[in-house]
Amino acid sequence: MSSDVYDRADEHAAALDMLLVDGALSPLARMLPANALLRLARELARHPGGTARRLVELLEELGKIVQGSSELAAHPKDRRFADQAWRDNPVLHRALQAYLAASATGKDLVAGADLDWRDRERLVFALDNLIAALAPSNNPLLNPLGWRAAVESRGASALAGARNLLSDLAEAPRVPSMVDPNAFRVGRDLAVTPGAVVLRTEVFELIQYTPRTATVRSRPLVVVPPVINKYYIADLAPGRSLIEYLVESGQQVFMISWRNPAARHRAWDMDTYGEAIVRALDAARTITGADAVLPLGFCSGGMLLSMVLSALAAKGQSDNVAAFSLAVCVLDQSRAGTSGAFMDRRTATLAKLASSVRGYLDGRALAEVFAWLRPDDLVWSYWVNNYLQGRKPPAFDILYWNADTVRMATGLHHDFVDVGLENGLTKPGAVRMLGAPVDLSAVKADGYMLAGIADHISPWQNCYRGAQLFGGDVTFVLSSSGHIASIVNPPDNPKANYRAALAGSDPAEQWQAGAPTTKGSWWPSFVSWLGERSGPERPAPAEPGGPDHPASDPAPGRYVVAR
Repeated sequence: MSSDVYDRADEHAAALDMLLVDGALSPLARMLPANALLRLARELARHPGGTARRLVELLEELGKIVQGSSELAAHPKDRRFADQAWRDNPVLHRALQAYLAASATGKDLVAGADLDWRDRERLVFALDNLIAALAPSNNPLLNPLGWRAAVESRGASALAGARNLLSDLAEAPRVPSMVDPNAFRVGRDLAVTPGAVVLRTEVFELIQYTPRTATVRSRPLVVVPPVINKYYIADLAPGRSLIEYLVESGQQVFMISWRNPAARHRAWDMDTYGEAIVRALDAARTITGADAVLPLGFCSGGMLLSMVLSALAAKGQSDNVAAFSLAVCVLDQSRAGTSGAFMDRRTATLAKLASSVRGYLDGRALAEVFAWLRPDDLVWSYWVNNYLQGRKPPAFDILYWNADTVRMATGLHHDFVDVGLENGLTKPGAVRMLGAPVDLSAVKADGYMLAGIADHISPWQNCYRGAQLFGGDVTFVLSSSGHIASIVNPPDNPKANYRAALAGSDPAEQWQAGAPTTKGSWWPSFVSWLGERSGPERPAPAEPGGPDHPASDPAPGRYVVAR
């Protein structure tokens, strides 16, 4: 994969702390960076010659477009203009060329201005969104897909599109639907790996999955999912479920299913979730009779798990964890890109105030922020499909999961924002978990850490620097996919590959250059890594649970279906 792909992925990176700030406020604040615009105008006025030259060049190009002599063309891989009509129809062709010329001029003006990095990043983000919005492919009078659908359906597509638009505007997030809400049902199509709830508390349910092999590995895997999404990203449809794959490989697997907090749970904070993780680990050890467990944390759940591991080390309980693994999890949030440009103490304070008033951060707001980070893919492509063509969005399990949002309690939201603002996990003792100062270097157990090279939420370079914070040997794995596709990576994926090597002291790019590449999914590698640390095999239990933790509701439990 070429270096420009890496650059684009890093440019659009948005770490968890920025998502949580924008989710509490509004993405509109980033769309209209008023102060940065004023400073841009001042810089352009200071250099009128350069500004005038670019505008003259634009006028000259527009003249060529009108005459039909312009050679501007969309990139061959730009799906917005794949229809042949954008090349054959003289009106559409000129509209496209004028759009390309104006877009290039806008980018040149911002690139040529003498701005500090914060203003530049803010303006680039706003400009990218403006350019995406003004694409002629979004215009119902111009897009050939829209009027062709209207002709073929005798106007029915236009009526259907209007209904779709009104439906999406009726409630948050007010962006085009990415999936039909009736396309899937949790427990019927998704999260169907057999198991049972073996522990339920106010904060979480613990699911134990039913073994599918005659023997199982002694030490269980306990999954700590994100706290801003539901757990079944690891248990999608059969054949695409990591949990199913692990169980079929002879691994004993437990899953935490977080409760969807309401305003009355506003006080739940990092300690609340840390206590829940410790209780889940203890329950898994008790049920299986194992001497230690192997926790796996995803994204924000991985951040909490890492802090818990440090707290256990401080309390002399490290032996309870044989090894740990993290996936798409950022622990070192130092950066100088879009995320850093929008994160400051003022916006963090406003974000915390906003969630304090409501008692939680609404997951639908996070979904809206996420969509505007990639407007071409996650907003305007669905605008064309849903509204201009009057179609329903395709049924895709990952997008259904992404739309199945949850809330975040005010206390936890405040803690995450504070940790992100201070980059606290990189500073021993700057953050506390369960009364103990967090020092990740005190975690000596072996680790396995997954990142995605095209991840725009958890940049892989940040994930790599997080792997370097631990005191033990951490195998760093770099998948060829993005944030979610890195996790949902079944072995039959023909396009998958990954790099794997110990995370040493070398910088991320040097590690990347030296790490060998393996074709295929990382799942078999992970199963092998777990097998070396899971203890001897033993007969599989007849059913989930035990005397102190009897099985109750069948998987997927109650909390995952609560709204």
